[in-house]
Amino acid sequence: MPRIQGVDIPPDKLLHISLRYLRGIGPTTALELCEKVGVDPMRRAKTLTDDEVAKLATIIDRDYLVEGALRRFDGGNIQRLKEIKSYRGERHRKNLPVRGQRSKTNARTRKGIRKTVAGKKGVKDK
Repeated sequence: MPRIQGVDIPPDKLLHISLRYLRGIGPTTALELCEKVGVDPMRRAKTLTDDEVAKLATIIDRDYLVEGALRRFDGGNIQRLKEIKSYRGERHRKNLPVRGQRSKTNARTRKGIRKTVAGKKGVKDK
């Protein structure tokens, strides 16, 4: 089982699909990597030699932002938005949808489980 950037890529899948298991590498980047190394993207990942895995690892490490470095970069961007108190930063801080989605309904994934508030519906006067 090949291991690149601390991630075990699935051995039985095609190489260009296995490379997508690395955070920061998508379909286009995976095909570019295969082309740079000179490996057929339709090969199975388990057929890679140690030399080819090493070439892939060095190219990924040198040219692409993946895994831990990418997570730190994204986290830093979110932290900057929070510090400057931008609208998006405040939405991140409050755990609400950030990209303009409706939040009156249909934001349960982001907001979490419902919290019932006593007396919310109102009391009718006689």
